[in-house]
Amino acid sequence: MSVSRRVKKLATAVVVGGLIAIFLLDILTVLLCNRYEKRFPIPAEDFSFAGTGAGNRVHFLNTDNSDCILLESNGRFALIDSGWGSNNPNPKSSRKGYEARILEYIKRVAADESGRVTLEFAQITHLHFDHAGGFPLILADEAITVKTVYMRTLPEAQQFAHEVESWDVDEIRRRILDVAARRGFPVEGNPPAQPFAFGAMTLQFLNVAQQPGALLRGENDNSIVTLVALGGTRGLLTADITNLHGLERRIATQVGQVDFIKLAHHGYAGSNSAAMLRRLKPKLGIVTNGLGQIYPNVKWNLTMVSRTALASTVRENGLILHLEPGGKLRLTGDLHKN
Repeated sequence: MSVSRRVKKLATAVVVGGLIAIFLLDILTVLLCNRYEKRFPIPAEDFSFAGTGAGNRVHFLNTDNSDCILLESNGRFALIDSGWGSNNPNPKSSRKGYEARILEYIKRVAADESGRVTLEFAQITHLHFDHAGGFPLILADEAITVKTVYMRTLPEAQQFAHEVESWDVDEIRRRILDVAARRGFPVEGNPPAQPFAFGAMTLQFLNVAQQPGALLRGENDNSIVTLVALGGTRGLLTADITNLHGLERRIATQVGQVDFIKLAHHGYAGSNSAAMLRRLKPKLGIVTNGLGQIYPNVKWNLTMVSRTALASTVRENGLILHLEPGGKLRLTGDLHKN
């Protein structure tokens, strides 16, 4: 047998063996995911808590592969992101808007006796349309009052040209500012960096300081992260941060171990690094996407590195994470029955 034929056979064996190994590892990852999921059964929510003004919950609405999170603590409410919106300025990325679903849900669980909703704050983590697109219509609803809108503007040196020119983040910002001005809602461009009380919870916004040398470029890298604490229970809502410049590692080092996490950037590659998950060690991970859309390397990190149970807003049609006495985490789903 010639040397070239032996080399080809060896190369073929290596490739085939590698593919088999990847296939077996993928099966192992799926099996472990299924095993970890059993730690958190997810019955349908009956909404018996609505209107009671008691309890501490994080509501993860089902807005497809996008973020919309309602915080609730002892009768106080706040909205983090707004899901996909209608009328995307980038027609190539047009999707179904979820404003009607969000408004119906907020009014169902957060309205007072007169049908009005007061939000302590609305936080735009960043200006991509899957996070900020629904805010203009939501803020325009006469039943909604917002005490503060947190939305910052990136310096030009930290913006990506395609986000400005093709995705038109400036237009998204203008729409939100126009509605906020019309409704009289104050807009704060510098979110507080210090912890603050929110009902019985303590919240802290992270990644709010401008990075030296503008290493973190683009809206994702500059997403506002929220640390949620209630007694000894802690969770991290990571928006769309990435680890391209070590951001995830820095935030995880700052935060330390948590009980739950909202997976960064919908479970896509480039986020949810092994370095972050090894430090945070969350018991539970919520992904604002379908489980099938989580990238294989992220599933590997969650199962093999942090051994985290996963729950999907798409698969469960929205999720409520109940933060109960004694540090217990309880999940319910099927939020959008109508």
